[in-house]
Amino acid sequence: RFGPAPVQERLSCMARNNSIYVVANIGDKKPCDSSDPNCPGDGRYQYNTDVVFDTQGKLVARYHKHNLFAETQFNYPKEPETVTFETPFGKLGIFTCFDILFYEPAVVLVDKMQVDTVLFPTAWMNLLPFLTAIEFHSAWAMGMRVNVLAANTHNTSKAMTGSGIYAPAGARAYSYNMKTEDGHLLIAELDAHPRLSPAVPPAVSWNSCALSVEKFSQNDHEFTGIIFEDPFTFVELTKPEGNLTVCQKDLCCHLRYKMAEKRDDEVYVLGAFDGLHVTEGQYYLQICSLLKCPSTNTSTCGEPVETAQTKFEMFSLSGTFGTSHVFPEVLYSGVQLAPGEFEVLTDGRLINRNTTSKPVLTVTLFGRWYEKD
Repeated sequence: RFGPAPVQERLSCMARNNSIYVVANIGDKKPCDSSDPNCPGDGRYQYNTDVVFDTQGKLVARYHKHNLFAETQFNYPKEPETVTFETPFGKLGIFTCFDILFYEPAVVLVDKMQVDTVLFPTAWMNLLPFLTAIEFHSAWAMGMRVNVLAANTHNTSKAMTGSGIYAPAGARAYSYNMKTEDGHLLIAELDAHPRLSPAVPPAVSWNSCALSVEKFSQNDHEFTGIIFEDPFTFVELTKPEGNLTVCQKDLCCHLRYKMAEKRDDEVYVLGAFDGLHVTEGQYYLQICSLLKCPSTNTSTCGEPVETAQTKFEMFSLSGTFGTSHVFPEVLYSGVQLAPGEFEVLTDGRLINRNTTSKPVLTVTLFGRWYEKD
């Protein structure tokens, strides 16, 4: 059925000879002609494509990427594709890279098609403080309550690194390496049907705690900082422990915290953003974040920083979200995840279980309000 393409032949044989499923990202071209008014001048569409071969070496799924990210060499399909396939170990869905930030096809696969596990080839450029690969992809798995198998290309010159096997309760295995060009094989066991597993966290009402809380001390020392071109409203954590609230538009973010020690050489802020992000794509965000500033000069707050010294004995972060799609992120010094060290309560509070094992870069509730895109 399919032309004798060496790449597909090799992938098919890898799958069959090893009795495994193989997923790969390749290019695909589809001929078209003048009967199609959108047909490109060279008579073909070109798509950023994922293919899946089963244990017999058969092609069982093919997905054309819909949300392109500065990929002028590719076309996008007229309609977003939702691609799923059944296996002996659950229902799997597939999409690519930038797709994960949008409603179609990513959220549709989970909310409407009820997939158990998402296959996610990506070339993800890490962007602190909220959008490093391991941080956001693990948060998406937790927020959507599915498994995510994220295979990132490894190219440190483009800040592309970070792959993982993520379950709804946290990362089962992950790799983040900016020091060498070596790849890394990840192996982990997952629940085939995570929603039916006793380990899956219960569904969350993201704003129920925050809406019932009296606003903590409104601070006179609010200031604006920029993160990825978005203007956040910040307030500084001036004491070793306390309760803070910061608001922007309809979003109020509440934080209760206690530092293991308050250092003179480190500044942390609580930030809120409620608005349309318009740089390199357009999407509506609601974000509550506790984050470390790169220096003691508060004008640097929001800029990327990879190391910290301050551990937290406790934190509890919540927000008055208008969206039900919120992704909880905790990132430690050295760009490391914290699996098993935090949880989301059913009332929407993101809390730690014990004193953080490493110093904290950010504790974030990253909300996506798809209807307002």
